[in-house]
Amino acid sequence: MKQITIAVIMLFSVGVFAQTNADLKKHYEAYYKQMKKQGDIQGIINAMTHLEVLEPSVARRDTIAYIYLSEGQYMQALNTIGVEKNATDSDMNVEVKALALKNLNQPKMALEHYEVLYKRDPNVYLAYEMADLKIQTQDLAGAKLNIDYALANVKDDMKRAYYETQQPYETSMKAALLYLKGILTFTENRTANIDAALKHMNDALAIDPNFNLARVSREALESQKAQAAKKPATGN
Repeated sequence: MKQITIAVIMLFSVGVFAQTNADLKKHYEAYYKQMKKQGDIQGIINAMTHLEVLEPSVARRDTIAYIYLSEGQYMQALNTIGVEKNATDSDMNVEVKALALKNLNQPKMALEHYEVLYKRDPNVYLAYEMADLKIQTQDLAGAKLNIDYALANVKDDMKRAYYETQQPYETSMKAALLYLKGILTFTENRTANIDAALKHMNDALAIDPNFNLARVSREALESQKAQAAKKPATGN
């Protein structure tokens, strides 16, 4: 009799839990819709996180991580989906990892995920990002390959955004690539390649005279060239 009573209680408990779970899911789905209507990003994240706890979903986790990324919450994004490489990761998942790690100044780790994206869909935009990161990590040969590919495939209507000024701006992707080629050329040899690097900066500015980063870099190169010219030549 005692065993029958326990079994009945357990079945009742399971039924109540299932009903409660369904009610909670319904509540947070409604809450999510309301937060979305109000444009409350943190509310959307909270609702989706509760739904994830109630009913785990890889796609939902990827979306939560993407929202965190969009809000500049890079560690929260990575804490949601991790940093490991998995063959089954969605493109969104890999993109979040790449961008979050890049913004957290982890270029080597970010590159691992950019390589995955590039293998799935090679394109000019990814090639630029990879070249930039490879220059930072001193993989100059790899950076050159990415830049050469991008310059061979760039279209006139392609743009790239920059954020180093108070007001973000866009420039021609071709100008952006020529600027990056100038940085690479200078990095390869900081004394012998100043003129060659300057030419790339001037080529970039010929396309877009308002390209601030290229203009600042040209001024820095011209300053370094002037300082080098002032140094007395050393004889034997």
